[in-house]
Formats: sequence, C-alpha cells, structure tokens
Amino acid sequence: MRIATWNVNSITARLPRLLAWLESSGTDVLCIQETKCTDEQFPREQLRELGYEAAVNADGRWNGVALLSRVGLEDVRPGLPGGPDYDGAQEPRALSATCGGVRVWSVYVPNGREVDHAHYAYKLAWLEALTKAVSADAAGERPFAVLGDYNIAPTDEDVYDPSVFEGLTHVTPAEREALAALRGTGLSDVVPRPLKYDVPFTYWDYRQLCFPKNRGMRIDLVYANAPFTRAVKDAYVDREERKGKGASDHAPVVVDLEL
Repeated sequence: MRIATWNVNSITARLPRLLAWLESSGTDVLCIQETKCTDEQFPREQLRELGYEAAVNADGRWNGVALLSRVGLEDVRPGLPGGPDYDGAQEPRALSATCGGVRVWSVYVPNGREVDHAHYAYKLAWLEALTKAVSADAAGERPFAVLGDYNIAPTDEDVYDPSVFEGLTHVTPAEREALAALRGTGLSDVVPRPLKYDVPFTYWDYRQLCFPKNRGMRIDLVYANAPFTRAVKDAYVDREERKGKGASDHAPVVVDLEL
C-alpha cells in the first residue's frame, strides 16, 4: 500500500497536477491539506473517474483537509474531538478514516502566525487536543498514522538555516515539545531522513527563489504507531512535484507499506 500526504495549497488550482500525480505515482491513500474549497466544490467526480473515494472536511476558506482512497474509506470522522475554537468556530483541520485496514488522519496544524499572537496559543491548544484524540489508536495494534502539514520543524536540522527562524513560529521550544508529547503516545517519525534526498525538506516558500536555492523546511510529517512503522518498506519526499509551473509550495511525502 502506498500512502502519501500533500498540502496542495488549493485543490482547484492544483487539480490538473493532482490528477496526473495520482496516476503516475500509484498512490492508494492520499491525505490532502489546504483544500481552500467548500465541500460542494470538491472535485469528487474527477477523482472517482480515477478510482478514488473522497472524504472532505472543508468550508471554503484557507483551511480544509481531505482523504482520498482507492482501497476503501470507512468510519470517516471529520473534525478534532475536543479541539479548540478560533474566532468562535472549530476550523476544518482534521479528518480521519480507515483505508484498507489502516487508520489514518489528515491534519493541517494551525500556523501560529507569531509567537505573541492568539493563533499561536490556539496552535498549542490544538496540538494538545490532537494528542489526546489519537492516544488510543497510537497505542493500539492496528496500523495507524497521523499525516499532514504540522507547521513545525521538529529539529534545527529540518530548516535550511536555524538563525533565520530565531524567534519565529515553527521552531519554538513549545511547539517542538508539543510534537514530542504527540510522539509520546506511541508514534514515531516515519520519514526523518527519506532515502532519495540528503536534505528532505517538504516546503519551500514561493518567494526569493527559495526552491532553486533549497531554502526549505521539513514540516510535512508522517507520525505512525509501531504496527504501521514495522510495515514501512520505503519513504521519500517527491521533490520533483515541487518543480515547474503551477506547483504547490509543498511536496508530497510518500510511504510504502507491506501489510
């Protein structure tokens, strides 16, 4: 089974590339973040023609997550149980389902904006709720993983220059401690050093030639429990998909399982 995660930065803008990538990559399950569309606007029919079922949690604003599967889509649960509200509502940032016997979450962790911003406190509260919500599955015997855009670089090695990010979100001790607490439920970082690239960044800003200069960050992660991790046979960042016209600013992260 091939499972991947990809922040597409608008599924409408990225649809031709998404459809082509699904056909060429042979992906069975894809966790999508930042759909930027409503549930009604989601391109279910085009994906169905390729053999994928879709589950969506989106409201048309800057968030939105989805799950695509061609190996079954069962027990779909949108939202984060116990998750905090922001501006009076729970943003559509989480979605879980069982696909081919594997329980997966697609998550789009809040950005945090600035350390003294209310969104930063919301980010930490959101991660605390996520940790509680996944703890039972993380400790269970069924293969389980939380995939998505975490908006956190786990270590200084996961950014191109730590000095550039000093005092900014994505690298603060509190955010990294929240990731450590999530791993403490029984999850591990499945793709810490993918085999195909020495510096496995997953995100490069569109500005200042960040991608050609490889000024990136590793913030798209796959955190999985022991049964999932034991089944991993390969893992990589599809850096080629970040190239060319109309690319997302994130690359897909791909994991191959032998179940």
